[in-house]
Amino acid sequence: MGTLFFFHSPIPHFSLPSMPKPIALPPLSCLRNNGDVNSLHEQKSEGNKNVDMSQSMCDDDQNVKQDNIWQLFKEAQQNILYLNKQRLGAIEKLDKTNREKQSLLSKIKKLEAEKQAGAGKDNLSTCSELLLRIDAMVLSSMISAGEASELRSLVMNHKVSLADVFNIISHKKDPELLGELRRFSDGHKKNGFHIVHICTEMTPLVPRGSVASYVTGISRALQRKGHLVEVILPKYASLNLDEVQGLHEVNVEVTSYFNGQLHGNRIWTGVVFGIGVTLIEPKYYSSFFSHEMIYGYPDDFERFSYFCRASLDYIVKCGKQPDVLHLHNWETAIVGPLFWDTFVKQGLEGTRILFTCHGFNSQGIEQPDKLALCGLDPLRLHRPDRLQDNTNTQLVNILKGGVVYSNRVVIMSSIYPKHVIVHNLSHELEPTLNVHRDKLVIAPYGLDKSTWDPSTDYFLPENFNAENMNGKAFCKAALLQKLGLSEHSSTILHTNVGETTANNILF
Repeated sequence: MGTLFFFHSPIPHFSLPSMPKPIALPPLSCLRNNGDVNSLHEQKSEGNKNVDMSQSMCDDDQNVKQDNIWQLFKEAQQNILYLNKQRLGAIEKLDKTNREKQSLLSKIKKLEAEKQAGAGKDNLSTCSELLLRIDAMVLSSMISAGEASELRSLVMNHKVSLADVFNIISHKKDPELLGELRRFSDGHKKNGFHIVHICTEMTPLVPRGSVASYVTGISRALQRKGHLVEVILPKYASLNLDEVQGLHEVNVEVTSYFNGQLHGNRIWTGVVFGIGVTLIEPKYYSSFFSHEMIYGYPDDFERFSYFCRASLDYIVKCGKQPDVLHLHNWETAIVGPLFWDTFVKQGLEGTRILFTCHGFNSQGIEQPDKLALCGLDPLRLHRPDRLQDNTNTQLVNILKGGVVYSNRVVIMSSIYPKHVIVHNLSHELEPTLNVHRDKLVIAPYGLDKSTWDPSTDYFLPENFNAENMNGKAFCKAALLQKLGLSEHSSTILHTNVGETTANNILF
């Protein structure tokens, strides 16, 4: 750090004058014009007051501000609560609107589905559904049996035009539908038969044997020719209901006689391939049709005689007046004696019985007293010209009763003529068939072209039809090759379709 050097030069000497002593002064004051000294103190006092007042005003302003802020806060809280309430209300309304929208969309989809279902139905399906609805109207006493008969004639006479008008009827209530039917004018003469099958099989509900395919095939063929066909079946627990359109239970109990009492039945209706189908389900005897198999039980006669009697009771209660009751094999042959002894005078005077026998192997041999279960008189029927069995005269033969009590008997056979069947294949029924020979008809088994058509079957190696049979020879050659047979091993190739029995071989 450097050193500071001071150089002293000579300084001249001055003499300072002497200062006077301080003088005491009175307190400073501000005088008014009049020279009043106290005004200063008053002003000072007022200033203090002003300061206090300013402080008080500041405090008051602060309090007012705090009150205003608190008021605004409360108002803001109220506004928030109000807005939240409004928001919740809006959300609830939005949810309600969405629910209504979804409900409306569901209804629209349902209506569109019904419309598409109606559009997919053919005329026969619509007419069959109409007929089943007419049955329900009779059962519920909405219309009389006479009016029901007129409405059925209306449906039969106007199939095409009715199908156009009533193509969607499933959503219509009975009163609305009845009003529309009454407004629909008829006036044409009946041009088709009303046929009701009472049977135990029908494809695809009961795809068991030749009877099942025969009932479905002939029903579809007859409807295509302008006839009206219905089918009545037991409601087996094992039914295949996938192909049944509009299946529903009729909300009226139908009673039928059995074993000395009236018993209730549940009635189900639907449409299969355009054919109206009625299913009868016993309530008291519910075990009758709950078996795994259709046939082969010790109580088969009781089961099927109950069904036959219930079918006739149902037909009468509905006011049906069919032209033909079509029966099949011994299981429904008892309808013949029941019809002529009990039901013909209950509005069925114009009805006739057609009995189709698909074979004579099973004939329903029973004790005569069992006939009383369904209301028949055993003493009256246990006679040689009626139901008495030709071999064991102590018993009754139900199949024989079907032949005796029918107006026409059809025997299904593709190869045998009438005389061969009567003499060689009738299993002891030759005397009965000879007596009723004039009403016997031999019918070959056929193929339903709506089910199988060789002109369109894509499984065939080559298609053919009646006009061009070239493909048939090609198909035969392909079959021989597949079976490992020589192409020239046989001039005729013979095959079997369906169950193998003596009567149903088809070439």
